[in-house]
Amino acid sequence: MGPLAVIPIEGLPEVRPGDRISALLAAATTELRDGDVVVVTQKVVSKAEGRMVAVDPDDPAARLAVIEAESVRILRRRGELVISETASGFVCANAGVDRSNVPDGFVTLLPLDADRSARRIRAGLANAPGVDVGVIVSDTFGRTWRNGVTDVAIGCAGIAAVVDLRGTTDSLGRELEVTEVAVADELAAAAELVMGKAAGIAAAIIRGVDPGWFRPSSVRAEIVRAPGEDLFR
Repeated sequence: MGPLAVIPIEGLPEVRPGDRISALLAAATTELRDGDVVVVTQKVVSKAEGRMVAVDPDDPAARLAVIEAESVRILRRRGELVISETASGFVCANAGVDRSNVPDGFVTLLPLDADRSARRIRAGLANAPGVDVGVIVSDTFGRTWRNGVTDVAIGCAGIAAVVDLRGTTDSLGRELEVTEVAVADELAAAAELVMGKAAGIAAAIIRGVDPGWFRPSSVRAEIVRAPGEDLFR
């Protein structure tokens, strides 16, 4: 695997319900090539899919009601912070309900099925401009036991969510027994380095990804840990 290039896609317009993300990407860049990975932030996907709700910013109870409606299980509460599990199996702060980069009086909700969202964007890009790319929908999550946030994949299409290295050998010839690499999360985090949190850049291209990583995929099926395997819930 050679060097990676991470290229921001600038010039995306404000996304509105009903917009086709693939068409907006195609209009914003001529950089896309076969074998690229396109990372798109959850926020624009949620806006395009109409996953926005009006909430009085001065009424914490109203926002909490939205969080609880988006949760299948509340795991922890601390003040206004809620850690909950969503219908897609994500364990995250406030069920992914977010006020950043949206107009006052609104919050965004996570896509109903971010894997499906990624597949739709990928299919649109295959149609026009006619490129065969992987697509990742990213969001910002906190991490248990570590301070700070990082971007992770909440949906993917055409690019592996996890690469299983079990049965291969390390540099000293020892067999790897448990190593599974969440490459979709790593690519999402890399893309965030050029998109930032407040620069208004909502998508990026990653070039140079190992061709062996391109295949049918799903964050929900590959990354979300089953409750029976979770030592902390």
